Formats: sequence, C-alpha cells, structure tokens
Amino acid sequence: MKKSIYAFVVLLAMSFTAMAQEEQKAPEVNNDPNAPEIVFESEVHDFGTIPYGGNGTYDFKFSNTGKSPLIISNARGSCGCTVPKWPKDPIGKGQSGSINVQYDTKRPGPFTKTVTINSNAKSATKVITIKGTVEAAEATDDQAPVKKESAVSPLEKAK
Repeated sequence: MKKSIYAFVVLLAMSFTAMAQEEQKAPEVNNDPNAPEIVFESEVHDFGTIPYGGNGTYDFKFSNTGKSPLIISNARGSCGCTVPKWPKDPIGKGQSGSINVQYDTKRPGPFTKTVTINSNAKSATKVITIKGTVEAAEATDDQAPVKKESAVSPLEKAK
C-alpha cells in the first residue's frame, strides 16, 4: 500500500513538472527585404560601480539600416527598477535614435537588467542590457543619531 501511494505521489509531481514547462517561442523575423533594421552601437552597457543614488542613466544609440521607417512599438524593462524611454515617431531609413534607460540606484548591490524592444524591424524583438554595482549608502553627519534606550522601564521613570 505504501509503495503504491509513493508511486502515485511521484507520478503526480512529475505531471505538475511537465505542465509547468513553457514552449520557447522562436524570435519573430520579418522576411520582407524592405523591412527596417535596427542596429545598436552597443547592446550592453556596464556602469561599473555607481554611488548610491548616483546617475543610473544611459542612452543606447541605434540606427535604422533598413529600407523603410522603423517603428518601435514597445520597450519593457525586466523589472520596475529599469525604465526605458524610446522614440514614438518613426525612424527613417539611414536615421538614428536612442533609447534612454534609467536604473534606480537606490538599490545597493550588483545588478544585471534587460530591456526588451519590440519593433517592425527584421528582428522584431531585440534585448539590450545594463549591468553594474551600486555601492551601499554611507551614513552622513546630518542623519539623526540613534537614540539608545536605557534599561529602565517607562513605569520606573514615572516614579
């Protein structure tokens, strides 16, 4: 009896694992020979070490090397701490633009974040990456000192 219950539990766990697998989508490709093509100067930016609350902004420069206007329909950061701003107007053939990415530098520690860009280009989805390390905040003189409580209870103070 115990063996059959154990076997049932194992099979049940395996079926949940199999259902949790998502099918990987192949990147969308526009086969139109006149389609726009987005080419970045760099797809990865390393900030290095940034002070807490420092400048976490970078402009990813790109150009449209295709034969028709490039339209960026969406740019989405991998989390709420990474906010992209992209041009809403079409980028003509041979023209350039930039996607501004702002990272919240009030989160100390190492980070690697991505921005997924959707457009009408030959490669419809493109991913750009920022990475670096935010230093921990330092205590300043204008911060209020921590008040240490005495071992005397408030009731004893009232006496």
